[in-house]
Amino acid sequence: MAHKKPTQANIDTVLQAADGLIRAHVKKLGPLAGLAVGIVHHDELVYTYNSGFADIKRGTPITADTVFRIMSISKTFTAVALMQLWEQGKFQLDDPVNQHLKAIRVEHPDLNAPPITIRHLLTHTSGIGELRKVEPHWLLRPERIVMEDLSVRDLEQVQPLPTYYQGKINAEIYPGVKWCYCNHAFGVLGQLVADLSGQPFEQYVIEHIFQPLGMTQSDWFLSDLVRDRLATGYLFEKNGFRTVEDKIGYQHVVTAGASNIYSSVNDMLYYVAALMNGGANQTGRILQPETLAMMFEPHFQLDPRLPGQGLAFFLRDLGGHRTVGHGGGWPGFISRMLVAPDDGLALLVFTNTSNGAPGQIATDLMRRLLDLPDPIAALPQSEIAEQPHLWGEICGHYGPTPGFNTNFRHWSGMGAAVEIFVDGNHLAVRSPEGLFKQPVQLHPADGDDPLAFVAVIYDNVQKIVFKRNAAGYIERLQMEMMDFHKQAPLTHQPVIAAVQEVQSQVRQQRAHLVFWYMQGMPNKLKWLGRIVVALVALRVLWHKRSTPP
Repeated sequence: MAHKKPTQANIDTVLQAADGLIRAHVKKLGPLAGLAVGIVHHDELVYTYNSGFADIKRGTPITADTVFRIMSISKTFTAVALMQLWEQGKFQLDDPVNQHLKAIRVEHPDLNAPPITIRHLLTHTSGIGELRKVEPHWLLRPERIVMEDLSVRDLEQVQPLPTYYQGKINAEIYPGVKWCYCNHAFGVLGQLVADLSGQPFEQYVIEHIFQPLGMTQSDWFLSDLVRDRLATGYLFEKNGFRTVEDKIGYQHVVTAGASNIYSSVNDMLYYVAALMNGGANQTGRILQPETLAMMFEPHFQLDPRLPGQGLAFFLRDLGGHRTVGHGGGWPGFISRMLVAPDDGLALLVFTNTSNGAPGQIATDLMRRLLDLPDPIAALPQSEIAEQPHLWGEICGHYGPTPGFNTNFRHWSGMGAAVEIFVDGNHLAVRSPEGLFKQPVQLHPADGDDPLAFVAVIYDNVQKIVFKRNAAGYIERLQMEMMDFHKQAPLTHQPVIAAVQEVQSQVRQQRAHLVFWYMQGMPNKLKWLGRIVVALVALRVLWHKRSTPP
């Protein structure tokens, strides 16, 4: 899509105003222990913003050299490493991954299932679920499920990946049919880099990516190189900031290919410069331009109206400007990398606090640098009429396809289901938890497409589209890479009422989590789970009503 190139005058204006814009975001989104922001224009770091503390107790300030755990941004490095080996002819993207793995098998229990390919792993469509395994005691601490599945507290307990996976990791569903964000897919890809190259994965990336680019202050390990400059991770609680290490201990990630890089704004400058310049910066080259361009193409896309998934990179259209990027999250660390390669602009936003500010700061600053209007201010678009005659078809409950483990992001982000309903004189969306816990209005997005909408979520505009089946009935709701199918509404109101009571009574909403997790279970297990939760609910109700005021 053609677009207007940002002018240097506009970029200069945004840089002058950036401090105030960032402070406004932080004020709105909550306290941050520390924050580091970098804006890169072509090969130059043209702006930095450093505020707060890397260590509050010691009074150590944040600088552009402060090291953060950038976590899942590491996945893009893993993909780059793999594509270097692809350039050498060591594999094809649609090869079954088991053809090249030496000590791990990636399999589906159904022997007739299609093979899981390297492309599937790179696009989160392998059918592997969020969790390597599900331990019952994790349900007592749902907020730690992912962390406990991927990490260990004692560095000496870190096992070789084949041992960690006990030689095999199973897919839950057939590959290529559903997008499911998957750390374990990239853990396997890290092992694949090692098997194809003959080098330990971390050593390969350091020698073939970090060193050629000049990233001399980054590491895959908590080594002496980064330890003294590493920010302390914080949680903000009722009594102020608390260190993550004090609350849950320091966690070492086992699946290095998924999220283990320690880096800074000053070092990541060299990486984003290469992403904007066809795989090379002023120091060296890591990929050929054609290879990087292929990585930035959609390799999985639910609908042409929606963003696609590149090879590890998330792809977005921002007012006609192509952007690629990735985020990272871990207790005490949130990071965001956003690159507009055609415009020579990149944002790096890192914080040492569990807070979603980096994503909003990066998107807002990029939009301003590209001289784009605020899309929220343009809503509602008066020239696009609503279509009430279609609302009866659109309204209803939508849920994900079956998959106990591949629906993790659905139930953790939206309570596993969404409902489209008429709120006043407009369509709206709501969900039991997460994104749409408070109903959000759906705004028509395209006068020529009555099934395309946008919703404002966390100060960002999210596109939501509906699809008809072959018979002409609306049966699917899609957003980003998530696919929801229309379902019959839940009945059995006494059970639902009991569960709702449990939700309000049980600390940390653990019963709520279990209930919505059941939405991905087979029907027989789902009914058994509902009965169990209902019995717990009745016990809570009985205790509540028999206890004197």
